Amino acid sequence: MAEHQDETRAAYDEVVDLYASLFADRLEERPFARAMIGTFAELVRGTGNPRAADVGCGPGHLTAMLAEWGLDASGFDLSPGMVAHARRAHPDLRFEEARMEALPVGDAALGGVLSHYSMIHTPPGELPALLSEQVRVLAPGGLLLVSFFGTDGSDGPDPVRFDHKVTPAYSWPVDRFAGLLADAGLTPFARLVHDPATERGFLDAHVLARRD
Repeated sequence: MAEHQDETRAAYDEVVDLYASLFADRLEERPFARAMIGTFAELVRGTGNPRAADVGCGPGHLTAMLAEWGLDASGFDLSPGMVAHARRAHPDLRFEEARMEALPVGDAALGGVLSHYSMIHTPPGELPALLSEQVRVLAPGGLLLVSFFGTDGSDGPDPVRFDHKVTPAYSWPVDRFAGLLADAGLTPFARLVHDPATERGFLDAHVLARRD
């Protein structure tokens, strides 16, 4: 796992300013994603535990959005460059460098985890370990919202590796990914799948799941 993570870290460290500028609008042009994140925030507040982690937070724009929607949000990212940018841009919020499979969070501490296109670079065989970590930090009844590049399964049941603009990534058949969430101890209960907002061609997929 360490080798591909080192490559991912280095790739994102090289594009911090460009990446941050591209997402400065915080989903103003992505209404479906914005709606799912808003629903996630509302449901997390409803658990009575507003603590939430934005894993793979990048420049911190979504961490700030969660905070604006009433959550006690912290951001975690593999890239030290992204963490440094997030701290400068949002000095009132907490950001830490961390691997997604080893979050510096106690067991059952969180009401919610947001993973917005942050698992896409993980090779399929390593994804269960990341999902197990999300389950570990979630309190019973806590929510995970994961967004990823999806397919409808018509091209086969397996994930597809492709050349992402930053570093190689994977798209997943939505049903297959939901099955991984269930295997990890989560109950998927809502999904939104829509045509892509870019020319990449994959579907944009968002799945909400609850820790059992």
